[in-house]
Amino acid sequence: MIRVLLSLLYIFVCSNVLFSQKTNYEKFFDKIEKDSFMYFWELYDEKLGLIPDSSRGGSPCSIAAVGFGLTAFCIGVERGWVAKNQAYLRIYKTLKTFFYKLTNQNGFFYHFLDMETGERVWDCEVSTIDTALFLAGAIVAGEYFKGTEIENMVDKIYDRIDWQWALNNRNVLCMGWKPETGFLPYYWDTYSEHIILYALAIGAKKNAIPEECWYAWKRRKAKYEEYEFVACPTGSLFAYQYSHAYIDFRNIFDKYDGINYFENSKIATLVNKKFCEKRKYKYKTYAEGFWGLTACIGPDGYKGYGSSPGAFHDGTVAPSAVAGSIMFTPDVCIPSLKLIYDKIKDKVYCKYGFINSFNLDHDWFADECLGIDTGITLLSIENYRSGFVWKYFMNNPKIKKFISLCFEKRKIKKKASGYFCNHHLVI
Repeated sequence: MIRVLLSLLYIFVCSNVLFSQKTNYEKFFDKIEKDSFMYFWELYDEKLGLIPDSSRGGSPCSIAAVGFGLTAFCIGVERGWVAKNQAYLRIYKTLKTFFYKLTNQNGFFYHFLDMETGERVWDCEVSTIDTALFLAGAIVAGEYFKGTEIENMVDKIYDRIDWQWALNNRNVLCMGWKPETGFLPYYWDTYSEHIILYALAIGAKKNAIPEECWYAWKRRKAKYEEYEFVACPTGSLFAYQYSHAYIDFRNIFDKYDGINYFENSKIATLVNKKFCEKRKYKYKTYAEGFWGLTACIGPDGYKGYGSSPGAFHDGTVAPSAVAGSIMFTPDVCIPSLKLIYDKIKDKVYCKYGFINSFNLDHDWFADECLGIDTGITLLSIENYRSGFVWKYFMNNPKIKKFISLCFEKRKIKKKASGYFCNHHLVI
């Protein structure tokens, strides 16, 4: 009898602890998501519907940030932060700008644009990956506002792109093109953030590239202690996150070598954390329990920080690197993000959520937010909570075509991890 009572007491206490923890995290998520959403909502330019690369004054537009913004507006409607007709009008204005007003090269857009005129700035390239990230966000909007002019406009933008042109007579896609010099000498030929680009190019209704191109890029594996995974050369976490914010990889496996990229990103996240932990005696940032190596602003400018195999770091970490992996490893990333917030929120949190990055070793804190990093923070948390982005993106017929050609479906047996099970809190 005593054992029974003790067991019931134990269950009661644990249930209350977990319920309390879930409630605390839900409030935390609500704040981060809404603040991150406001970056896109408040910085949206009413004239052309563009969104800046950075929160700093005078920043040009980043077309990838626009893609994150279009998805953010749909999340905002679902969360009740803005009216559906408000989001609709903003998204439609943006899409009209991209289809009718912006300069394009075979359907691809310049990476950075003047916020006032939409013209190319910084002598930047026509970017294949940034066009893909814009289009991915547009597709979510098209599916969310299905049967409307938004969906029609997205289809027009998508169908205009000549994906075959971007191959430049090769079997892997080129990173970009400039009118002064032609195609860049760099190609998407090894694992990186480019999966979303190949997905859109192979799944396209018009000018699609052959599915054989999917098997042409290299999947190099790296080992770090007990972990083995397909690695991005720099080890930057964003490369394991951006495509995954849109494509639901949880139960699909690459036909090339059977890799599940959701599980692969989980491993990459754990490697990133462990890499920092092992160096906590040399760096103040890591000693505080902070981690998150990804491409971000550092004390000496924008750098491609990363863990293994690139291993380029100086104590600079980005909260978005942690937040962007919540959809993979919530039991690891949620407490880590909360730790950053609880310990140093006065220095790293602003009205648009987390600043881009910080480095305690240099007593340095970024004075701006970046649209793409604020975007991955919002999308990852929303996917963890509701699967919203995955649901709408994966419903697109062109994406279904890509999945059917390059992946096979089978379920992964989920295992409980800490307080989390099956990617949702257990209560």
